Amino acid sequence: MEFKHLVEAAEKWCSGNPFDLIFAEEDDERRLDFYAEPGVSFYVLCPGGTDSFHVWSESEDCLPFLQLAQDYISSCGKKTLLEVLEKVFTSFRPLLGLPDIEDDSFEHYHADMEGEPGPDHQQMGVSQQ
Repeated sequence: MEFKHLVEAAEKWCSGNPFDLIFAEEDDERRLDFYAEPGVSFYVLCPGGTDSFHVWSESEDCLPFLQLAQDYISSCGKKTLLEVLEKVFTSFRPLLGLPDIEDDSFEHYHADMEGEPGPDHQQMGVSQQ
């Protein structure tokens, strides 16, 4: 994919989340740099030819969170830039102060299970007279 198309895809992706594309360079390496408050930053090296994407951060606080995305990239199959960026976003949710996606759906399910049964639900083994 041409680098300008990768930049356009990255800018579009940024419109739906807290990250901004702060730098795009094609001369030495095909690199896209992203930043979000509070100091969450990473960059993506885009493939040229048969290489795959690579994600990294120069921030020691951010590096451990990128492991999920790095594992995803190294797994079988070619990945698109948007797939890689979504995996990075998922990895950084705790640093951004956002709920974890899995926790969010679990809490919703758990909230549905709590509380008193509604009037159309009988409790098993309890006769109400």
